Amino acid sequence: MNHLFTPFNIKNITFRNRIVMPPMCMYSAGNDGIASPWHSFHYRTRAQGGAGLIIQEATSVESRGRISSNDLGIWSDSHLPGLSDIVKGIIEEGAVPGIQLAHAGRKCNAEGEDVIAPSPINFDLNDPAFVTPREMGRDDIEIVIESFKRGAERAAEAGYKILEIHGAHGYLLSSFLSPLTNTRSDEFGGSPRKRAEFLRLLIKAIRTVWKEENPLMLRVSAADWAEGGNKPEDLAEIIKLVKNEGLDIINVSSGGVVHKAKIPAAPGFQVPAAKIIKNLTGLPVIGGGLITNAGQAEEFVRNGDTDLVFLGRELLRNPFFPLLSSKEAGEEIDYWPKQYARAR
Repeated sequence: MNHLFTPFNIKNITFRNRIVMPPMCMYSAGNDGIASPWHSFHYRTRAQGGAGLIIQEATSVESRGRISSNDLGIWSDSHLPGLSDIVKGIIEEGAVPGIQLAHAGRKCNAEGEDVIAPSPINFDLNDPAFVTPREMGRDDIEIVIESFKRGAERAAEAGYKILEIHGAHGYLLSSFLSPLTNTRSDEFGGSPRKRAEFLRLLIKAIRTVWKEENPLMLRVSAADWAEGGNKPEDLAEIIKLVKNEGLDIINVSSGGVVHKAKIPAAPGFQVPAAKIIKNLTGLPVIGGGLITNAGQAEEFVRNGDTDLVFLGRELLRNPFFPLLSSKEAGEEIDYWPKQYARAR
């Protein structure tokens, strides 16, 4: 039996296989953050190609939460028609639509925005694209939490089935979690519990509008890849502090917190961290990193290292990777598009 092509159940959702398209910014929206027909085509094609779960790229809950001026947004009702169209296409092709709610924090490069972070630490002093952020006050924290809550409401209205909170790669939430970027001395900085408090409050707020039967996911940077930074065991501790507010699954990535961190990139290099987090938290995980063939992905799932596998660049290169891999593995699956059935 090929484990990669077995269904995966979580709450009221079933993925047809263990292949996940992770969020990857396309930088293809206008300054208004509205999704275009290109976005609908992009995501629908990957769903048509056989992925089980499609997680939409970082979608900003505030205008100042964008990484660039061309990111998708969910801070306004004007975004709903475009987002609903993306959802419709993914569902019609048999995949599960997810969305990553995001805030760039100190890594915001969108023109003319108020750049905020837990502490006034510049990501890269040698790059004029990055400015020293303004340290967030309590009012800022409450506003951002409310923005995530409103984003979750809109995501539900658009029809997404899974919500992912972006807590990775040095963006706002990740900056609160890492001791390298959070030097606060109030209730939101210092010990792991205090650094996790912003995330805990945010999850709690989202769960007031995101139904309990719908899965809630958190993406984390399990390693900062820098001295004094977080390691997988540290993230597991933080996750355990907040998971009872309503977390269901963890998407494990790494890096992005420190400029020019030395990351030992190799096929599946983030899977060991996913396994640690899975074992220490008891939550299902998604793992991956530079995986380019189904054999690698199958091994990680079969060994129990990770429950699902994300394939990023490979799905950009080849949207039909899941279908073609099932054919190569001799797996009889029933979700080939009927128009392409003769190619099975």
